[in-house]
Amino acid sequence: MSALSVRQVRFRYLTLYGLRWLPSGLLMTVMILLMQERGLSLSQIGLVATAQGLVVLALELPTGGFADALGRKPVLLAAWLVGLASLSLMAVADSFWMFFLVWALQGVYRALDSGPLESWYVDATLAADPDAEYERGLGWAGTVIGVAIGAGALLGGGLVALGPIGPISALTGPVLVAAVLQAVSIVALLTLMREQRPASGPTTLRASVAQAPRMVGQAVGLLRRNRVLLALVSVELFWGFGMVTFESLLPIRLSEVVGGADRAAALLGPAGSAAWLANAAGAALTPVLLRRLGAAPAAALLRVLQGVTVVGMGLLAGPVGVLIAYLACYTVHGASNPLHMGLLHRQVDGPYRTSVLSLNSMMAQPAGALGAVVLTALADATSVSVAMLVGAVMLAVAAPLYLPAWRAGRAAARSGVAASGVGPVVPATGPDGSPAGTGPVAVAVSTPAAGAGPEAVGRVG
Repeated sequence: MSALSVRQVRFRYLTLYGLRWLPSGLLMTVMILLMQERGLSLSQIGLVATAQGLVVLALELPTGGFADALGRKPVLLAAWLVGLASLSLMAVADSFWMFFLVWALQGVYRALDSGPLESWYVDATLAADPDAEYERGLGWAGTVIGVAIGAGALLGGGLVALGPIGPISALTGPVLVAAVLQAVSIVALLTLMREQRPASGPTTLRASVAQAPRMVGQAVGLLRRNRVLLALVSVELFWGFGMVTFESLLPIRLSEVVGGADRAAALLGPAGSAAWLANAAGAALTPVLLRRLGAAPAAALLRVLQGVTVVGMGLLAGPVGVLIAYLACYTVHGASNPLHMGLLHRQVDGPYRTSVLSLNSMMAQPAGALGAVVLTALADATSVSVAMLVGAVMLAVAAPLYLPAWRAGRAAARSGVAASGVGPVVPATGPDGSPAGTGPVAVAVSTPAAGAGPEAVGRVG
């Protein structure tokens, strides 16, 4: 790693980062519609989607330990190979159980992929220059992910618009291209990433696996001691449930108003690209919201506003109205995430920071799985619009959970605590009094993403 300069490390990181997310943009336009084309009902789609959430929930915390034990490159290579296997199976899947396996493999892929590339970038940058500012590259990664997924969405929409090519259906084409790009990503990973691997891999791996349950217990203990933190993490339960509306149900809703799945998929390409630009624009509004309203009040207001945008997607009659509501939803989404994560950061200090963030991410997984089952079943039994209205309510009712953070912030301001603090921070010790974060487990925080399909997470998770 030390042979590379800071600029070389940053270039390689951003290149690999863009290649990693490009296939996701392609899938965003077709995934749900493809499963419908292959004969799955909305209820079945909801059930197979639970496979990813459950797998990520089980593997989220240990993945950092695996990367520390085996090295970031081999874990990332394993993740991307699993992703390629998933895409290959997706291209030919034609039954409930085959798609269930596709989503389970995507869960393994996402869990293993969570963190190693970012960790390698930071370590390699500091190895090249201990005083280097690696935050700049992490910031640019936010631009890269938007461009990559937006470009993938446009490419996917264009491929669908071309129609069937021989025996390959219009909705299958983007999946095949995504698989090819995934293979290119693996070659690039082997070529660009240089790493000095840990010497004691197997021993550290066994220790990290044994340590994982203790880390989970300590992270849960933090929630018991801090009601502000508990309320913030609980927001994820409603957020994860409600995100099913604009990640999974929106393609179905759009196909209703335009009169066909292929036409909807063609529209979702440019719409998905525009949504990522709207997401970035929303994030740019964060400083203004902080100055005008404060973090907690702004976050609460945005929860209600996002529910309103989902109501628009469910009730507006034409494709123009549905897509405008969709873009508004992603604008709100982009503004919400930095506010929520900033409030979390202010509630924890020391080595437990990443543990709490991962626990926050994990809360969304079972909630999203439950939402996928409940809302798709409701859509089958009633209509997609009714299911979206229920999801909108779930998004909006999370708003009061920001009240403890708001009250703590006001109390801190009255007592003269620095404005950046919101309530008491969690001490960097475990529930048993031991130093926090000791042991080989290093919990990674995954990258925010959004869009329909098995890789969609919408937020940090």
